[in-house]
Amino acid sequence: MAHLQGTDQKKGDVIRLERESVIPVLKPKLIMTLANLIEHSSDRAEFLKLCKRIEYTIRAWYLLQFEDLMQLYSLFDPVHGAQKLEQQKLAPEEIDVLEQNFLTYLFQVMEKSNFKIVTDDEIDVAHSGQYLLNLPITVDESKLDKKLLKKYFEEHHHDDLPDFSDKYVIFRRGIGIDRTTDYFVMEKVDMLIGRFWAYLLRLTRLEKLLSRRSKRLNKKDPKKDNEINSEADGQDLYVERIRLENMQLSFRNLLGKTLIQEPTFDRIIVVYRRANTKSKEERGIFVKHFKNIPMADMEIVLPEKKNPGLTPMDWVKFLGSAIVGLVAVVSSLEMPSADWWVIIAVLSTVIGYCAKTYFTFQQNLAQYQNLITQSMYDKQLDSGKGTLLHLCDDVIQQEVKEVIVSFFILMEQGKATRQDLDQWCEELIKEEFDEECNFDVDDAVQKLENLGIVSRDSVGRYQCVGLKRANEIIGTTTEELVLKAKQGTITP
Repeated sequence: MAHLQGTDQKKGDVIRLERESVIPVLKPKLIMTLANLIEHSSDRAEFLKLCKRIEYTIRAWYLLQFEDLMQLYSLFDPVHGAQKLEQQKLAPEEIDVLEQNFLTYLFQVMEKSNFKIVTDDEIDVAHSGQYLLNLPITVDESKLDKKLLKKYFEEHHHDDLPDFSDKYVIFRRGIGIDRTTDYFVMEKVDMLIGRFWAYLLRLTRLEKLLSRRSKRLNKKDPKKDNEINSEADGQDLYVERIRLENMQLSFRNLLGKTLIQEPTFDRIIVVYRRANTKSKEERGIFVKHFKNIPMADMEIVLPEKKNPGLTPMDWVKFLGSAIVGLVAVVSSLEMPSADWWVIIAVLSTVIGYCAKTYFTFQQNLAQYQNLITQSMYDKQLDSGKGTLLHLCDDVIQQEVKEVIVSFFILMEQGKATRQDLDQWCEELIKEEFDEECNFDVDDAVQKLENLGIVSRDSVGRYQCVGLKRANEIIGTTTEELVLKAKQGTITP
């Protein structure tokens, strides 16, 4: 499981991320680059033929499983699934079994596509800062089903499930960077007020009391953190989070444009079901696919969001300002010689502060609406069947790339242990493509052994057959026969 950890460094907030198993190189580029490293043209042609046969064979292996997945989803498609379920005339118990079968297939495909379930720790780190979304967004849990996913996780154990896993599941894969440059006028005003508020807490020594309480609430197992850190050292990625909260105070920074930066989840998939209503029993399962979602703004992908309103802190500011202003005005009126200019100044300050809080909320609400619109048109890749087709293709592409890279290393280096093969594959990807990944060597060599083109010697080292022999072992695939038939080159 990937682990996120916020770290405090002088340069700013840095998030530590475990490297993922995804090979971030397009398959055609990967194949042609490796082929160009082969010296003899005859071997190069055999290698290209082998790559095609590997892909055709792996695609055939997954075909039946993917067909079952798509057939099952057609029954739970939120648009047309209800009609197909009525035509099948299935008992409720039979439908329950089918939807659990669908989830089983779906989670298997997610795992093969290197998607990970977002954990509570990852969400805490993601929400430890703000980016473009400055409103508290919550889910209306009354509109979400709580039985479907709960039943699945009771039968299929997963570690580190988030608290909301009985209502919806968020999968994530890949890490990117999002940068925005703007004046951020209201945000800078909020930042200044926040720093002044923190200064008052320090003066009144309330900060120590609040910090002790937060430490007790957020107490973690240090042994577990040490184990994670020791395993991850030297292998993780570090991404800096540039926030307004950490900005140095100066006239240039306050009055000019400012750059903020936030790590993103390259891909996010959300799975959930709506709750039953009085007039309708919901059986549809929603599968939504998003791209380039900033970690701090991850709330925009949540299902069934409540309309945002003023936060409790905003109400405290309103009431506090009103009380302070009322006390100041009453005190001034009780004085023998009331200074009306002082009263007017106090009232203006209170009214101005309340107006600022209200307009800040309105600006944040408009920004929220823009982000939601953007998530619908720019950030959302697909949903339902389109997402499943994309996932199925992802699985095939990743499996093919892993197998090809592993075979190429064995072909060039000769025999190799599992550890050496894993290291050499990662080094090849780094040297030739300047990309890093946690190579999944076990899955790759298992498929090579299933293909019959890699074996192990008496001491457990892997070795491959020659290119020509590998093509003979796999044999002519159906796709090749179809291509030959279309070209009219098959002899009767």
